[in-house]
Amino acid sequence: MKPLRIAFITPFFPLKGGIARFSGLLRDALRDRGYEVVSVAFKALYPEFLSQGAAEGTHAHDTVVPDEVRLVLYNPFSWFGTVRLIRALNPDILLVSYWTGVLAPFYYVLHSLTGIRIVVLLHNLSSHESLFFDPFMRLLLSAFADGFVTLSKTVFQEVSAAMPEIPVLPLFHPIYEPEGEIPSMHDSRRALHLGEEPPVLLFFGYVRPYKGLDLLLRAMPEILQRDPALRLVVAGQFFDNPLKYKRLIEKLGIVGSVDLYPGYVSRERTALFFAAADAVVLPYRSATQSGVAQLAYGHGLPVIVTPAGSLPEIVRHGETGWVARDCSSGGVAAAVGEFLENRKNLMSVRSAIETFRHDFSWEAFAAATGDFLEAEISRR
Repeated sequence: MKPLRIAFITPFFPLKGGIARFSGLLRDALRDRGYEVVSVAFKALYPEFLSQGAAEGTHAHDTVVPDEVRLVLYNPFSWFGTVRLIRALNPDILLVSYWTGVLAPFYYVLHSLTGIRIVVLLHNLSSHESLFFDPFMRLLLSAFADGFVTLSKTVFQEVSAAMPEIPVLPLFHPIYEPEGEIPSMHDSRRALHLGEEPPVLLFFGYVRPYKGLDLLLRAMPEILQRDPALRLVVAGQFFDNPLKYKRLIEKLGIVGSVDLYPGYVSRERTALFFAAADAVVLPYRSATQSGVAQLAYGHGLPVIVTPAGSLPEIVRHGETGWVARDCSSGGVAAAVGEFLENRKNLMSVRSAIETFRHDFSWEAFAAATGDFLEAEISRR
């Protein structure tokens, strides 16, 4: 039987960010199941002054963008070249990544001009920062989508309520396993000038307002009352001006307890930061799912999260991490306090995380997605 031919339209390396990494891993997992997956990569999503360049480093699943791929999201003229490419590829179905309404016009044009069914891999139904055109983009989304695959119950419930006539497959965000050699905690802390004994918290990834770094910083004075030796490491690319956070750190009097590493983090540096940490903190104000949490689990680290969106779904409180009582600095401080009280039992926490990891594999995700795509083809 001829394998299902899937054209996967999404960011891939060398574009940076979690969605590019997610896409590469899913493509490989689908191929491992015997599907013919053709990568149709974005050459660029946003102008250079907004996207701040391509990713650093390489990954095992990364591929070079083919010369014929000229898809630039902000250039509508490039869309029609992609339409021609899709027609030439003649796939059975299109699988497209969606996380912001800015993508809707391109996918609508693609669907209208090719007539090929589209299943949307829905990272978010709406942009994290609300945009005035979101309602119109949601109308476009309902016009071109033939099916949805969601990564959290929160998004599943949102899209089911908004578009009940469209089939939806509720799934999960798989675990990100470490790539390459993982340094020891001793070597990592030495490289980052951290002590051997003090607890180390890690805030990792893009720094954007909804991710609540300011909440965590405001929680630090209370946290330091519990353990004055504790260190917070912040590593990631700032979408706000870093000076705003530096001034807040100075105002709170926590300069000696917080280390900032602004900028996109390479694979090697990622391994360094996670190996040095005792726990990862996600003090989000809003969320659908988090690749950072799954990256933490991949490194065997517990996560401390706020009850934002679907974050509590991925934490077994007191076993694989801790959920704050609310999305406030006081709530974050109390949750970190629970972590500190249980720090001596981290071996049992790591054991629980190991069990948890098996339930969120890429193989399981690809199997369910493949079955859903095949069912969508049969509905034609």
